[in-house]
Amino acid sequence: KFRLTITCLDLIAEHSKHKVWLKSSAEMSYLYGNNVLKSSMARITEGTPVNAGVVVFSMSDVPLGFGVSARATEDCRKLDPHSIVVLHQADIGEYLRNEAEIG
Repeated sequence: KFRLTITCLDLIAEHSKHKVWLKSSAEMSYLYGNNVLKSSMARITEGTPVNAGVVVFSMSDVPLGFGVSARATEDCRKLDPHSIVVLHQADIGEYLRNEAEIG
C-alpha cells in the first residue's frame, strides 16, 4: 500500500511540469478536499495531457496540493464552467481533516 501524502508537496512542486493556478475564491473549496472546476481555475500550463499529475497553486504561487488532470489544456478552453479539470489527490488541509488518524 503506497500512498503519496502531502509531506512531499514541496519536492513535487519544485519539479512539476504541469501546474494549475486557482482563483483566490476557490482556494478554500480545494483545501476542503474538492476537485478543481473550470470556473475555479485561473490558468493551467500549456500542453498538460489527460491523466497527468499536476500541482495546484494559489495565485501567489503557494503550492496547495496535487491531483490528476481530468482534461487536457486544449479541452479546458471549450468546457462548461462546472466541469472538473483536476481530480483532487492531496492538499495542505489534510492535516486538519485527518488529525485523529495522523496523531
